[in-house]
Amino acid sequence: MKVALAYNLKKEDNTKPEDYASEFDSEETIGAIAGALRSRGHNVEYVEASQPNLLEAFKKSRADMVFNIAEGEKGKYRESEIPAILDFLGIPYTGSGTLSLAVALNKALTKKILKADNIPTPAFQLFTTGKEVLDPQLKFPLIIKPNFEGSAKGINRSNVVENQKDLYLKARELIDVYQQEALVEEFIEGKELTVGILENGTCNVLPILEIDFESAKKSGEFFYSWRMKEFQGDDVQGLTPTFHCPARLDSQTEKLVKDTAVKTHRAVGCYGISRTDIRLSKNNIPYVLEINPLPGLNPKESNFPIMAYAAGMKYDDIIEAILTSAYQKRKAENG
Repeated sequence: MKVALAYNLKKEDNTKPEDYASEFDSEETIGAIAGALRSRGHNVEYVEASQPNLLEAFKKSRADMVFNIAEGEKGKYRESEIPAILDFLGIPYTGSGTLSLAVALNKALTKKILKADNIPTPAFQLFTTGKEVLDPQLKFPLIIKPNFEGSAKGINRSNVVENQKDLYLKARELIDVYQQEALVEEFIEGKELTVGILENGTCNVLPILEIDFESAKKSGEFFYSWRMKEFQGDDVQGLTPTFHCPARLDSQTEKLVKDTAVKTHRAVGCYGISRTDIRLSKNNIPYVLEINPLPGLNPKESNFPIMAYAAGMKYDDIIEAILTSAYQKRKAENG
């Protein structure tokens, strides 16, 4: 099969916030995916998604399938850029479609969908100006996040606030720096979990990954902030969380968390692959923070491969399963 690998190469931009390029992929990740595809006999070509002549590039490629890891270049719906072009051209691609990718990047909209489906998610309020009256039903501590970002961009320990003064300072800062709304939600004390779903004929839930920040106290961070994700494993900064996969959960709680991830995957309309971030409260309620239909696939550092390895898969297996899922979907659509 001829496969076009669509990606956004990680590159720094000194005119942007320091976390600007966090969502983009490294040469290591791109090379690993291409290598995995070639090891299974596929012919691979590269399509850098930030090039100005992207439409023509896909027209000329004549690929049988596009392996899409591109996050998009800019805008609130950037993750839908590649799928939208491919839908227009009638070229099949891996993973979720335009609507799901657009919805998942909008944290507030995702949470509204979750609430409509009775899926637990922290109580929240959207700030568009930073001057809104705080909903009196929201209870401190609160956490403030940019509404249209992934990879924990714009999030550090100061985003968790205990009073209105700090809340409004941080909300206005995020609105100004990221030029978008700020999501204010209740901070859930409890276990940090992430759940991977890999569809390959059936909806397979991977072993749950628990991220324990007890070993990262030196950093001053106590949740998955941008620094924790970007510099994970940096002992000098103390950014050394402990991973437990499978997570330390009893069988009943494990089933509850996995069922919640599957419901979230389906509610947002994801396909093929997703990773759902969950905070398990002290009274065992699995609160969904967000879902990522384009989870990182770095073979050494990304959470999704860690979960797949715990399920007995090799890296090549993960990549081939993603591709096979897309092929089966295309085959079913064409009858």
